[in-house]
Amino acid sequence: QVQLVESGGGLVQAGGSLRLSCAASGRAFSSYATGWFRQVPGKEREFVATSRRSGGSTYYADSVKGRFTISRDNAKNTVYLQMNSLKPEDTAVYVCAARARLGGNYYVGPGDYDYWGQGIQVTVSS
Repeated sequence: QVQLVESGGGLVQAGGSLRLSCAASGRAFSSYATGWFRQVPGKEREFVATSRRSGGSTYYADSVKGRFTISRDNAKNTVYLQMNSLKPEDTAVYVCAARARLGGNYYVGPGDYDYWGQGIQVTVSS
């Protein structure tokens, strides 16, 4: 079992930056693929970014490509989401996820993940 806890959210002006962190419990974190999703009320959970187990291969949603960066520090059992040039439409609850299952390529759907954090609010003001 893995527990994921996000931190680093908050209120920021448009054009600003935030870095989200997701700390994971468990000894096998380095063997998990990780991802970030976001959700606003009334809408489905939206894929943001994913990092494969080694952390060397990443994939982003078009809406955040070039502005957001996912990274991980396996020694600290932590995955990060650096968010730059934030826009009001980035406002959402951001949730980190981890996948223990093997196989597949890039994991962009909620069903691709096995563990979820509780989410953290990011609000971008105009």
